[in-house]
Amino acid sequence: MTQTRPRTPPTYEQLRAMAGQELGVSDWTTVDQNRIDQFAECTGDHQWIHVDPERARRQSPFRTTIAHGYLTLSIIGALALDMGIVPENTQAAFNYGFDRVRFLSPVRVGARIRLRTTLLSMEDRGPGQYLMKAANTVEIEGEQKPALTAETLVMLYERRRRAGA
Repeated sequence: MTQTRPRTPPTYEQLRAMAGQELGVSDWTTVDQNRIDQFAECTGDHQWIHVDPERARRQSPFRTTIAHGYLTLSIIGALALDMGIVPENTQAAFNYGFDRVRFLSPVRVGARIRLRTTLLSMEDRGPGQYLMKAANTVEIEGEQKPALTAETLVMLYERRRRAGA
């Protein structure tokens, strides 16, 4: 498969002109039981459908454990950073929120997922500050339906140039 990952990060100027364009597709990452268990430990969500493989095999309609929806949602940030879509001269990038999050299909333990991102808008929010809105789809390898779709809002702060530089 061909990856559409940028070779070098785009500039802020380039990003502003890319609204409506796909920014990239991440590499595949595996959602294993260890990752699910660590997420359960961090959040306190120890529901059996996530952390009890034997019970899930017997009682779950999926016959195996599944990732927490919020685990899948939280992976978006790391996969987006790995795609290299944040401009190089970024001082900081902060999660500003989500719009239109939909959990469409469970991620079974051992599944591989990847992120596909399309830029929706780049809004100037002040000198060197931009609100980036992107449409994200978390795809599950070998499945027709994605795990989820979500619009992310990220506040980007451009590194300031020093006087005389």
